[in-house]
Amino acid sequence: MGDLDFHFPEGTHAVGRLDNLSEGLLILTTNKKVTRLLFQGEQPHKRTYLVLVNYTVTDESLQKLRNGVSFQIRGGDDYVSGPCEVDIVKDPEISFQSPYIMTEHIPYTWLRISLTEGKFHQVRKMVTAVRHRCKRLIRVSIEDLLLGDLQPGEVKEMNEEEFFRKLKIN
Repeated sequence: MGDLDFHFPEGTHAVGRLDNLSEGLLILTTNKKVTRLLFQGEQPHKRTYLVLVNYTVTDESLQKLRNGVSFQIRGGDDYVSGPCEVDIVKDPEISFQSPYIMTEHIPYTWLRISLTEGKFHQVRKMVTAVRHRCKRLIRVSIEDLLLGDLQPGEVKEMNEEEFFRKLKIN
């Protein structure tokens, strides 16, 4: 956060996480109850990602992802993901450049995956379970809070009432 051209109030922290290979929406707040309400509460909250994978994704693989796939989590235990929404996106509208360089000889597929779970690297592990490699992962929304046309490093402030309404927390 220190590299951004924005003065963050003392006590600002990230809600949820994005690994260093992921991009997109990251919520920053000084309100400590937001994390508890959003990710540890009884009500699940939907997170949506655009996912670029190598090769063409088949209908069979889409159905497996929708129904839940098995993968290993920390500690080596097997975990089966819950049902989720998965669709192929023909031409996603992304307003910023990718560090990933596309090659003409390798086909690829963009997916939109919406889920309410959040295991460590879950989306990457899910697409790996159906034999695809995640090349780019962009979180585009959490509930009704959208990334929109925000560019990397840009910050959008909003009042707490709108923030809580869009995240469907109270």
